[in-house]
Amino acid sequence: MYSYIKALHIIFIVTWFSGLFYMVRLFIYNTEAAGRPEPEKSILQAQFRIMLHKLWVVITWPSAILTLIFGPWMMILLGSVPTWLVIKLGFVIGLYGYHFSLQVIYRQQMKGIFRFSSQQLRIWNEVATIFLVAIVMLVVVKQNMSWAWGLLGLFLFVILLMSAVRIYKIIRTRPQKQNPPGYKNREGP
Repeated sequence: MYSYIKALHIIFIVTWFSGLFYMVRLFIYNTEAAGRPEPEKSILQAQFRIMLHKLWVVITWPSAILTLIFGPWMMILLGSVPTWLVIKLGFVIGLYGYHFSLQVIYRQQMKGIFRFSSQQLRIWNEVATIFLVAIVMLVVVKQNMSWAWGLLGLFLFVILLMSAVRIYKIIRTRPQKQNPPGYKNREGP
């Protein structure tokens, strides 16, 4: 029975994280659509509202709830709570806090309120990645991990992730290279 519950727990963790990652991407696209001229703005935002609603209500919330059901069920079947699991649960509580922060942004965007720039949302999107790395490392490595090296590794990973977000912003916002006058783009070989 334990293996079946564990498998279901993992399945719903995967679908929950998928929803969390894609949800923020849709927030970013919806925020950027707000800056488009009409009628493009209205068309895009209407489509994003549909996508946001379906992803949040049909996939992300049910997955979060089922993860919350199968996780404790697994702990009951396990019969004990090792130290690594207690630490993991701390990260999981943080992840649910992150989930609820997305609920707030979801409600705002559904009302047409955009409090965060697309760059701020890109950074916020990486918070789920940090939780994912921390939780998976704890589950896989367990007692074999030195806490000092684990924290240092997580800290370095956060620095790398935020640097990547910054570099992407620079690349995304730099002006595109113009073709020289008289240049003709050839189609085909």
